[in-house]
Amino acid sequence: MRIALVTHYYPAHRGGVERIAGQLAERLAREGVAQIVWHASDCDPPPLPAPGLTFAPARSCNVVERHLGFPYPLWMPGALIRLARASRTADVVHLHDCLYLPNLVAFAAARLARRPVVVTQHIGHVPYRNPVLRALQSAANRLFGAWVLGGSDQVVFESESVRRYFLRFVRFRSPPLLVQNGVDSDAFRPATSGERQQLRATLGVPGAKPLLLFIGRFVEKKGLPLLRQLTERIPHAHWLFAGWGPLDPGAWSRPNVSVVHRPASDALAALYQAADLLVLPSVGEGFPLSVQEAMACGTPALVGTETAAGCPEAGELLLREAAGTEQAAAAWTTRIEALIASPSSLHALRPEVAAFAREQWSWGRCAARYTEVLRSCARPARSAQRAPRKL
Repeated sequence: MRIALVTHYYPAHRGGVERIAGQLAERLAREGVAQIVWHASDCDPPPLPAPGLTFAPARSCNVVERHLGFPYPLWMPGALIRLARASRTADVVHLHDCLYLPNLVAFAAARLARRPVVVTQHIGHVPYRNPVLRALQSAANRLFGAWVLGGSDQVVFESESVRRYFLRFVRFRSPPLLVQNGVDSDAFRPATSGERQQLRATLGVPGAKPLLLFIGRFVEKKGLPLLRQLTERIPHAHWLFAGWGPLDPGAWSRPNVSVVHRPASDALAALYQAADLLVLPSVGEGFPLSVQEAMACGTPALVGTETAAGCPEAGELLLREAAGTEQAAAAWTTRIEALIASPSSLHALRPEVAAFAREQWSWGRCAARYTEVLRSCARPARSAQRAPRKL
C-alpha cells in the first residue's frame, strides 16, 4: 500500500499524538505492510528516513502554539497544494485527528479523487474555561469533525470516552473502532528499588519525600491551573514537571517544584520510574500516552474521571478524581494526601499496574489491527484502479 500519513507535528515535538503516529508508521513500514510518506510541519526535524518510510516536511508557522499554547501549526499554501496532490494518488490517506487545516485539505482532496481515508481520532471535547474558545471548539467538532469523521471510510478511536462523545452527533459510514495504543515495553519497564533511589538522587529529590510527576504540555487543558493550586496545598511533596508551554511551573517560584523542560523521548522512562505517582488532571484528550507509559513503568496514575473512562478495563488500577470542577482542588488534595500518607499501599500497586500495562498495551497487536484496517480500506480503491474501462 502507498499511504499518505498526515499529522500536525513530527515526534521531535514530543507530543503524544505524533509519538503514537511515529511508532505505528515505523512498525508498518518495517514489516513491509506499506510505503508511507509522512506529511507534517517543518517546525521540528523529521526522523531519519527508513526503508518504506519517507518524509515530506511542510513549510509552516507555529506562532499559535508559541503565543497561545494551542498546538495548531499553520501550513503555507505551497505545502497544502503538495499535500492535496499526494492525497489524490495514495492508496490510503491516514489522518491523525480531524480539525487541523492540513487534515481537512487532505480529506477533501482524497474524497474528490475517491481515495479511501482512515482517521485516528485522539481528542474529544475540551471544556476550556474561556467560553468563546469552548464554543468555537464545540462548533468545529460538530461542523468539520462531523464532516471528516462521517465521510471517512474508517474511524479509529484510542479512547472509549472520545468515541462516546462523537457518537452523539456523527453519522459514521462504518462502525467506528476502538484500538488502544501500544507501549514500548523495552523502553518503559519497572525499575528496582535501588534503581529508583539512584534516579531520585540524580533528579535531586530527597529520598523520604513523595515524588509527584506531571508530563505533558504546560497548558490549561492539561490541568496546569489545578496543579498550581495542588503544589501550594501539598508543600511536603516534591513536584516534578516535565514538558513545555506558556503556563511554565518554573515561574511559580516554589521550593517544592522542579521542572525538566522538553525532555528527550529516551529520558522519559527514568522520570516515570523515579516517581511515586503520576498526577494528570487533564480534560478532553482521550487516553494520554503518558498514562500508559507511567503504568508500564509500574507508576500508578491519578487522572480525571473522563480520562479514566477511556480505559474502563483498568478498573481500580487507574486512580481517578473529577477534574474541571469548582471542587476539584479540594478533592484532589484530599486524594493525593491519602495516597502519599500510605506509601506502602502505593508501592504495592506498582507490580499490578505494570502487569496490566504489559498484558493490555501491545504495539504488536495495535499494528496488526491497523494493518487489517488499512488493507481493508485500500483494497476497493486498488481494485478500481486495475479494473478495465468500459468502452
